[in-house]
Amino acid sequence: MTIYENDLGRNSVNHVPLSPLSLIRRTAKVYPNRLAVIHGSLRRTWRETYERCVRLASSLTDLGIGKGDTVAIIAANIPEFLEAHFAIPMCGAVLNSLNTRLDANALSYMLRHGEAKLFLVDSEFSDLAREAVSNLENPPTIIDIQDNEGPARAPFGETDYETLISKGDPNFPWHMPDDEENALALNYTSGTTGNPKGVVYSHRGAYLNAMGNAVTWPMPHFPVYLWTLPMFHCNGWCFPWTITALGGTHVCLRKVDGNNILAAIEEHQVTHFCGAPIVMSMLISAAADQKTRFSQKVSMMTAAAPPPASVMSALEELGIDVTHVYGLTEVYGPAVICSWHPEWDSLPPAERAAKKARQGVPYEVQEDLYVADPKTMEPVPTDGKTIGEIMMRGNIMMKGYLKDKAATETAFSGGWFHTGDLAVMHPDGYVQIMDRSKDIIISGGENISSIEIENVLYDHPDILTAAVVAKPDEKWGETPCAFIELRSGVTIDENEIIAFCRERLAHFKCPRHVIFTEIPKTSTGKIQKYALREKAGSL
Repeated sequence: MTIYENDLGRNSVNHVPLSPLSLIRRTAKVYPNRLAVIHGSLRRTWRETYERCVRLASSLTDLGIGKGDTVAIIAANIPEFLEAHFAIPMCGAVLNSLNTRLDANALSYMLRHGEAKLFLVDSEFSDLAREAVSNLENPPTIIDIQDNEGPARAPFGETDYETLISKGDPNFPWHMPDDEENALALNYTSGTTGNPKGVVYSHRGAYLNAMGNAVTWPMPHFPVYLWTLPMFHCNGWCFPWTITALGGTHVCLRKVDGNNILAAIEEHQVTHFCGAPIVMSMLISAAADQKTRFSQKVSMMTAAAPPPASVMSALEELGIDVTHVYGLTEVYGPAVICSWHPEWDSLPPAERAAKKARQGVPYEVQEDLYVADPKTMEPVPTDGKTIGEIMMRGNIMMKGYLKDKAATETAFSGGWFHTGDLAVMHPDGYVQIMDRSKDIIISGGENISSIEIENVLYDHPDILTAAVVAKPDEKWGETPCAFIELRSGVTIDENEIIAFCRERLAHFKCPRHVIFTEIPKTSTGKIQKYALREKAGSL
């Protein structure tokens, strides 16, 4: 023992558990009269928002909700969803945000697996929720959320959200968690192969990633943030807590489409928003019709597939600066970012876009990542060519999978989290994803990146959306099959698309088949490649 360990231990004076709950308490004290929420004609300050959260926590406690209990919610991006991110953990419970585009059977599984005791239901999804709970032996208590900006539905819950708010004590003595490793949130993975896994977040991890968003993007105080990213998706990438910490304004958006996004950015002078590449396409199409360029600086954070150079250029012309991130549900949303170097500003547009398309380096609050051979765990050469699996570890890593010790141990084997994403490591230490391990196309023994083909397809001026998957082939094992959505009013044939690719790619990498169709997407805008693989396999 050293002299620095004598009588200098942790105590209640020098240590408080890290939790996002401290963020709203501080903001309500420091900026009580600043605008916290915009939703249609509704405006609320931080003082009002904080009081509503405390009141809700009080009423939930009166209903018997306490430490370790699961409270589920299914809702659009509305103020009540934001309040749930604070009120539920204020009474020690765990927030379970459910995907609004799932079917009733999937929701039933999640409610049962997570042992939800209470279920907050936005009226738009009441029919879906009613069907989901009808399959449960021990259904949770239902609380109706009647949003004035949403559709009117007959109530089916035991009470409604505003009644809980009105009955709650504004002076309720809520407490911080006794341990920062306590569970804060439960989020389910997509479950495209078998039942979804329940990813458990801690107070500590959520706090750190909330602050990491602010530091890494970076974000100034008082951002005006537009909710185009679903709050149910990795708890909105922790931005409910980030924007609150910065005393910002949450601009809620029930329906995400190009015209709504455009109108909200202009009307409310939005400074920041997040979303998948599909949101970019929506915005570009709407803005082209109205010949828009924003007067204020607008920053967008995007994940999923790397944005094609043509899309990046179109957004820059609108006055939108794009930051590319990478993450998974297991790491609280974004955990890797394409940190920008000022000297890259002078690069030609194509080279600048190529830099931005790389996933990058870890968040400051994530400890480490590397690209390795998943069998030997040896790092691949940093040559920008050799493919391996992305491995991560650090402070924004899930506690594990709920009730699934084997899956947790597998994911954490070797002392690293195995992402399942295949990437290369560039000489400067930036990673670039080549594919999901299940999406790589192996044709004649050669590995083909579907993303590389998709990037070429997006360079075609008539293509709106593109996705490439493997199609079984008797001779080659697999060959690339392209699914394409064309811009409105455009006519083009398969041969022209293949010829376009052959001019820009090695011929063995080019699609052998091209299907013109609407491409299925998840609620967060990600392309459902598993559905396309099934379709390609049946051709």
